[in-house]
Amino acid sequence: MTPADEARRAALLDAALGVFARFGFRKTSMDEVARAAQISRQGLYLHFTNKDELFRATVTYTIASSLADAKRALEAEKGSINERLVNAFDEWVGRYVGRFAADAADLMQAAEGLLWTTIVEHEKAFIEALTATIRESGLVAEYKPVGVTARQIAETLCSVTKGLKHRVETREEFREGLTVAVRIICAPLAK
Repeated sequence: MTPADEARRAALLDAALGVFARFGFRKTSMDEVARAAQISRQGLYLHFTNKDELFRATVTYTIASSLADAKRALEAEKGSINERLVNAFDEWVGRYVGRFAADAADLMQAAEGLLWTTIVEHEKAFIEALTATIRESGLVAEYKPVGVTARQIAETLCSVTKGLKHRVETREEFREGLTVAVRIICAPLAK
């Protein structure tokens, strides 16, 4: 694909994500996605033969983009470990907080049914990147006396994140809650 083709595909998948987020899987129509993407229905069908294929591509693109952005945040040369962790979780999950309507409650079920392996692989890759960043930060040495590993710290932060995304309504609230959690986890480095 040329860069222009990739940009068009990304715009189409971003439009599809917006429609799925508003209407959910069952209520989303190819017509609505075509309108949101500002292409004809026939043009959409040239890219995707049906809604399942469009949904798979949308979810795969979305989680791959989130993972790439989260990894970039973790690898940033500037910023404290706290800032890098908060920014990574914001890219991984925070960007979606408050974007999904009540009608979109069926999306996770549809995603798990159609893309379970893809979702699990990306989550594992995120946890691995997070674990490596935590290990490199020196935080593990502070927790070693109590037998806590970098992986356990990463998984704990992921659990906190999952709870936060269901409890808060805005991305700003998500970042605030996550900032507190990261500050608590990273407190031994502040000595």
